[in-house]
Amino acid sequence: MNTPFRVKGIDHVVIRANDVGVMVRFYSDVLGCVLERADPDIGLYQLRAGRSLIDFVDIRSELGRAGGGAPRPDARNMDHLCLGVDPFDEQTLRHHLASHGVTPGDVFRRYGAEGQGPSMYIEDPEHNVVELKGPPD
Repeated sequence: MNTPFRVKGIDHVVIRANDVGVMVRFYSDVLGCVLERADPDIGLYQLRAGRSLIDFVDIRSELGRAGGGAPRPDARNMDHLCLGVDPFDEQTLRHHLASHGVTPGDVFRRYGAEGQGPSMYIEDPEHNVVELKGPPD
């Protein structure tokens, strides 16, 4: 298919959150994202994740209520979010995650935007699955 544009990558992902403060702290403290912009009046908090943004919307805000029911362990907002990380040192990652009370999953070789490489699944505080994807082999 010919399009008049080229997709450059993921600009941002929006996650509806029950507790935006907990989510911002997790993505900042555990995953190293940086809060770039906050607009509490509309319940929107945007964190820098490399070239992309991860946005959190408070489910109690007007913007959040527009998305329907609140996320729960049995009704997630998405299947998973994949963050490319470099370097991918399994033991260092495991130690860092454990120090924040996060249970790391097993490491498997999976295919991603840059090719085949190591990856690990974790859960954020609201049970969204986050894949940490290392550089290609």
